[in-house]
Amino acid sequence: MTAADRSIPVSLWRDQRFRRFWAGQSISQFGDRITELALPLIAVGALHASANQVAWLTALIWTPTLLAIVLGAWVDHQVHKRRLMVLADLVRAAVLLSLPAAYLLGAVTLSQLYAVALLTGAAGVLFNTAYPPFFAHLVPRSSYVDANSKLSTSRSASYVAGPAIGGALVQALTAPVAVVVDALTFLASAILVGRVSIDEPPAAPDQTTPPLLRRAREGLVFVIRHPVLRASLGCAATVNFFTFVAGSGLIVLFASRNLGLTAGVIGMAFGIGATGSLLGAVIAPKVSRRFGVGRSIVVGAVLYPAPIAIAAAAGGPLWARAGALALAEFLSGVGVMLFDVNLNSVQAAVIPDGMRSRVAGAYSTINYGLRPVGAVLGGLLATLIDLRVTLLIGAIGGALSVLWLLPSPIPRVRSLTPDNPVAPDSGPDARPLAS
Repeated sequence: MTAADRSIPVSLWRDQRFRRFWAGQSISQFGDRITELALPLIAVGALHASANQVAWLTALIWTPTLLAIVLGAWVDHQVHKRRLMVLADLVRAAVLLSLPAAYLLGAVTLSQLYAVALLTGAAGVLFNTAYPPFFAHLVPRSSYVDANSKLSTSRSASYVAGPAIGGALVQALTAPVAVVVDALTFLASAILVGRVSIDEPPAAPDQTTPPLLRRAREGLVFVIRHPVLRASLGCAATVNFFTFVAGSGLIVLFASRNLGLTAGVIGMAFGIGATGSLLGAVIAPKVSRRFGVGRSIVVGAVLYPAPIAIAAAAGGPLWARAGALALAEFLSGVGVMLFDVNLNSVQAAVIPDGMRSRVAGAYSTINYGLRPVGAVLGGLLATLIDLRVTLLIGAIGGALSVLWLLPSPIPRVRSLTPDNPVAPDSGPDARPLAS
């Protein structure tokens, strides 16, 4: 009996396969925090890149998500999803190791940094499109929320401690050499994921495979026609768009220019605020059991963007300004974890096996594709109107994303237990999601 077939909730800490996967993801998350700090520092410190060139470095990491819809269609017709995930980890490790190698030879260039950003982003898309079917066969459905909570807790912890660890490594080893640590974390992830055995469904025999673009379109059509996926995509894309309108860069600029906070105070406020996402990931399963999975998603959809308004309205003495920024980050962190942990679990429950990667690709293309658009609009609004007003627009527009959820079946999802009508093969005409 596979993990996906088990109907009684079990402790995932007793599941050796999940422990291996969780360990690999946790290690690579901490490594990512190092590279997020090291790549811009290489560009600025070693190559004297301009602000625009650094912005392109960030943009190139996200660019491959525009191809996720096609890549997901291809991945869905591959039998061994685990092998693709291992391949993605190995590619990222090899690409990252090219940086310290070039540094030792005195040959690091901005073009190489751009290539590293693009290739690691593409490998990340491959990993993320192969991940949903792997996850669904690794974790029993009744433990989806618990599993997502544990994975999100590790990710949140990496944002709390990762930057400090990364900063210390960069200072001690230099930025290019510190990248070696992230490469090693991907190697560790590849080894651990490679040792996780799951029963992957065999390819359908004697069937003509539809053209790639047709399969990609099928994934998009499935999302649009499915009442749960359509509402969740509309909500997630809207909240992502508006939170990128009021992106972290603008919040830092506002805190420095309008609130008059020093870099040290801003960093402290963000560090305190980051504990909110850690707390949110830990309490998400308890909140969903108490109030229901669907209601937790609704609360998270509002609590994630709305606190930006607290920062935008800050004023008064130093402690009040810094406290408002920390509170906004803390509440937003709790909100995003309530939203992500529960919504990811519902999506895993309603997507059929043969569509998981296609749906993930279509979903990512729209959801993540709007992020850079929101960031560009935020910059224009801040320049043409006002920085404080731009943050308020991001907060209000993001909170209004909940309007996608209210008429949908999502608020009525109580749990993801086997007696719940949220079935893996639920189609566009699925019954109301209530237990």
